Amino acid sequence: MTQTTTEDATDDLSTPLGQHLKRKPAWLSYRLPFTLPQALAVLLGLVLLAFAGYAIFNDDPLGGEPMARIVLKPDAAKIADNTSPEKTAPSAMAPAVSPAPKPPLGVEQKTVTIIDGSSGARRDVSVPTSDADTPAPASASSAPPIMANVNQQLLESTRYGMVPVVAAGLKPSQAYAAGNDALRAKAATMPAIAIVVSGLGIGAAKTTDAIMKLPPAVTLAFTPYGSDPGKLVERARSLGHEILLQIPLEPFDYPDNDPGPQTLLTTLTPEQNQDRLLWLLSRFQGYVGLSNFMGARFMPNEASMQPVMREAAKRGLAVFDDGTAARSLAGQLALAQAVPFARADATIDVVPNAGEIDRALAQLEATARQRGFAVGVASALPLSIERLNAWAKAVEGRGILLVPLTTAMTKSKSS
Repeated sequence: MTQTTTEDATDDLSTPLGQHLKRKPAWLSYRLPFTLPQALAVLLGLVLLAFAGYAIFNDDPLGGEPMARIVLKPDAAKIADNTSPEKTAPSAMAPAVSPAPKPPLGVEQKTVTIIDGSSGARRDVSVPTSDADTPAPASASSAPPIMANVNQQLLESTRYGMVPVVAAGLKPSQAYAAGNDALRAKAATMPAIAIVVSGLGIGAAKTTDAIMKLPPAVTLAFTPYGSDPGKLVERARSLGHEILLQIPLEPFDYPDNDPGPQTLLTTLTPEQNQDRLLWLLSRFQGYVGLSNFMGARFMPNEASMQPVMREAAKRGLAVFDDGTAARSLAGQLALAQAVPFARADATIDVVPNAGEIDRALAQLEATARQRGFAVGVASALPLSIERLNAWAKAVEGRGILLVPLTTAMTKSKSS
């Protein structure tokens, strides 16, 4: 008779009826000493450790340096010459690397450092400077064209185009002045007012409106930034208007308030400002002088303003100060250089409504009666043009003469 052990009896009691207990293999009962997340963390740590070791112990002196590849195209004629039968067989005494030939006289070269990306070896190679590396001077086709009805003897060619110059004792401020001797003689005997309308040249419709509606005695100041200011200046001059060129000068809040490209700055050297001024002077011709556009920081700075005034004197140009720079030195510097000068007594459209404009014009009349002359400045707002046009028709009836700016400058000098 078979004997049943206590363990077998226990298994039989815990086994469902009709089934015999099957024991699991021992390997299925084995548990790893770590979890899957722990294994992944260890693997990631080994990768980072290997990367750090490579970065620390690898001998790569150029690690992290930027590299560039340069394709050197040799001269085709030299290639053909070097492949001739006489030169294809290398000499046993020839060095492994021949020195670079010296460039012909007059040919500039620059040195380029070539870095081998795999070995890190450096090699300096001299290559001729291409024409593309040298900035080309402004060509005649890129410079503004010479305008009609200008005295070409009063023009000087620069790399930016034609700029005004004194010739045979004649100055542009005299040659292009509006009015005549009879008007100037009349202005010497009665109060006179000059009006300058500024900001023209940008916006053909606005500029044309000012040219056509304002009387010829009103002086027009053009910015250098219009797409074709020369044609608008030609039209204005043909109708008898005197012309000023506005020069952008640094304001206090530059560059938040930016007068435009080629602005003259107190932070630039006199040579840099001189170059910018030449570009500005070349935008069109036929103007009697210069006017500031902004410049509250620039105009009180003698070191910056003095070279500009010297250039105006050298080129026979008048200077107009629109009065926006309270501490401007333009007047005293112009006097020292014997430059024709005027400063605005008032901006007539500071408040752009009809009543305030009319009041500002009435104040100019009072100044002219007291001092003999007055100068006002206005923007090319449609309302300003309308009020100026109406005022100009009636002002002479009140015993005051409307004159071009140069006439007021002449009267100012005689006073």
